[in-house]
Amino acid sequence: MRNGIPNLTALQAFEASARLGSFSRAAEELSLTHSAVYRQVASLEARLGVQLFTRVRRRIVLTDHGAEYAGRIRHHLDQIEKDTFGLVSRTGMGRSIHIAVVPTLATTWLIPRLADFQEAHADITVSLSVRTLPFQFKDQPFDGALYHGDGLWPGTQGVLLFPERELVPVCAPALAARAAKTAAAGVSVLAGMTHLHLASRPDAWRQWYGANNHLYGPQAAGGPRYELFTMVMAAVQAGLGVGLMPRFLAQPALDQGTLAMPVPQSLTVSQGYYFGYPQRSERSDALKLFEAWLKSAAAGVGER
Repeated sequence: MRNGIPNLTALQAFEASARLGSFSRAAEELSLTHSAVYRQVASLEARLGVQLFTRVRRRIVLTDHGAEYAGRIRHHLDQIEKDTFGLVSRTGMGRSIHIAVVPTLATTWLIPRLADFQEAHADITVSLSVRTLPFQFKDQPFDGALYHGDGLWPGTQGVLLFPERELVPVCAPALAARAAKTAAAGVSVLAGMTHLHLASRPDAWRQWYGANNHLYGPQAAGGPRYELFTMVMAAVQAGLGVGLMPRFLAQPALDQGTLAMPVPQSLTVSQGYYFGYPQRSERSDALKLFEAWLKSAAAGVGER
C-alpha cells in the first residue's frame, strides 16, 4: 500500500473478475493462475475490510459495494491505459486521439476515409472504439465521439457533421422485381415482404407507414430485429426482406444496382451525425485537426 492505494495487481485481478464474473476467466485474461487471482482479490477484501464478492458454489457475484467499487476502478484503469498510450504515442509515434464511434458509420463511412487524414497527418494516431449508447466523457477514456442523435449531448461541445435526412426502403433487386409483379396484380408492393427492423429504431417502419398514409399491420410489424444497420444491409442483400436504411448509406448500392427501392416513398427524419467532445476541457491540437478534417469529409454527405 502507498497512501491507502491498493496494489495495482490486486485491482486488476478484482476488476477482471468483476467484469468477467469468474476468477478462472480473469486468470486467463491476466495470464495468472486461478489461485493467484483468488489470493489477490481475497487480500484486497481483507485490506479494505469490505466483502466485494459473494461465493455461491463455483459462482462469484458482486456485492453492492463491490459493484460500485468495480465501476470506479474500471474507470481509473481505463484512464491509466489512456494516459500511458498517449505518453508512448507522443514520445515514440507522435500524437494520438481515441474516438468513440457508432459501428455502421465507422465501418461504412469513416474508416474508408481515414487514409486521407493519415496521409495529411501521419504523426496522429486515431484509435476507434464502438459505443452505441450515450455516455459521459468523465466515465470513459475518449477524447471525442461520433454518434447519431437529435443534438449535442449535455456538457459537450462539437458540430453537426451532416443530417441523416431520410430513410428509404431497400431490398434485393430480385425481390423488388417479384414484388412489382404482385403489385401489378392489384396487391400492395410491400405486401408479403418480410420487414427488417433495427432494434434501436423500433418505430421506424410504423412511422414510414404513417407518413405515407398506409396501414401498418401485423405483417409489417412482425419481422426480425437486427442490432446494427450493417446487419440490416447484409440481410437485405441476402434477400431476407425489405429494410429501412439511411439514404446516404444505401445510395452507393442503389447506384450500382445491387439494391433496389421497391417503392419510392421515404421517411424524413430530423436526426443527424454529430462529433462531440467534453465542454470542460481544452482540445488538443490533434483533436482540432481531426474535427476540421471530419467537417471537410462530411461536406455534402446525403445531398442528392
